[in-house]
Amino acid sequence: MKTQLIFKIIFVLTIGFGAIATYAKIIDSSTIKAKLDVMLIQNDPADAKFPIGAKIYKEKCIICHMEDGKGIPGAFPPLKDSDYLFADKVRAVAQTLNGSQIEMVVNGMTYVAPMTPQVDTKEDAVAVINYVLNAWGNNGGTVTLEDVKNVKINPR
Repeated sequence: MKTQLIFKIIFVLTIGFGAIATYAKIIDSSTIKAKLDVMLIQNDPADAKFPIGAKIYKEKCIICHMEDGKGIPGAFPPLKDSDYLFADKVRAVAQTLNGSQIEMVVNGMTYVAPMTPQVDTKEDAVAVINYVLNAWGNNGGTVTLEDVKNVKINPR
């Protein structure tokens, strides 16, 4: 009886390891890279440094600008490595507060989709922009409440 049990355990383990080995052969390098990219995004240092901004981004911005900040080419602009974003941090805060209806060129591509206001306070706008300026490998520095003291919040 013990011998049968041992053989059954060995049989199940052999089949299990065989299935895992077969599955591992099916996974290509692009799948592994995509999984690693997701792990890096999930462990982005900006999440810890700017937790309020990270929370706002994940609640409000991620739907258009995506988890990796790359946006959707031709529809929603990237925030990762964005020349438009880095060129004017105060404008970024104003657009986050008031939305934007203007055509913009980001990294050489034109975007015309409107953006609705995303937050209600300068504090939240500064928090999310500071997160974006530093997430996904961005090294965009920070913006302060003092920097945006003259930004007006449009009536809703």
